[in-house]
Amino acid sequence: MGVKRSLQCGGTMLGFLATSFIILSTVSNYWIRYSGGHSGLWLECNEDICYNISCDSMLAATGACMTLVAGCGIMGLVMGLRILFNEGYSRCQTTCAVFFISGLLLLIALTVYTVNTSWKDDAFYSWSYFLGWLALPFSILAGFCFLLADMIMQSTDAISGFPVCL
Repeated sequence: MGVKRSLQCGGTMLGFLATSFIILSTVSNYWIRYSGGHSGLWLECNEDICYNISCDSMLAATGACMTLVAGCGIMGLVMGLRILFNEGYSRCQTTCAVFFISGLLLLIALTVYTVNTSWKDDAFYSWSYFLGWLALPFSILAGFCFLLADMIMQSTDAISGFPVCL
């Protein structure tokens, strides 16, 4: 397996991890824990009784961004799998851009949530929140893997016309 193929495989695996973490983080209700309960983006639970969170614009923006991030992650993962299993399909630049956009949206969502909830004294961030932050470097690294694989493909195409074998 060449360097290009290894980068494509690594980018796909990192994209799978990032997308898995993003989906788990988005659907779970353990973003914040406090005495007597926990809350997420969609539900708040007190003493094992869960109810919908009232409409807060910052929380809605976080939820919308996280949903877009999950969609971008799934789209990037499908594109990465197509690149990996179909040698003729070489859209590494597009896949790279999708993972970078996913990382940017994830950074925006988590920053907005952090700013919105940092004033709570008795609340502590929980595993769903940290999974979101853990997905950020995986998404960015997946984008870099596809970027480097594309650079290798472009340099190989550029020197293929020369009579010298490198």
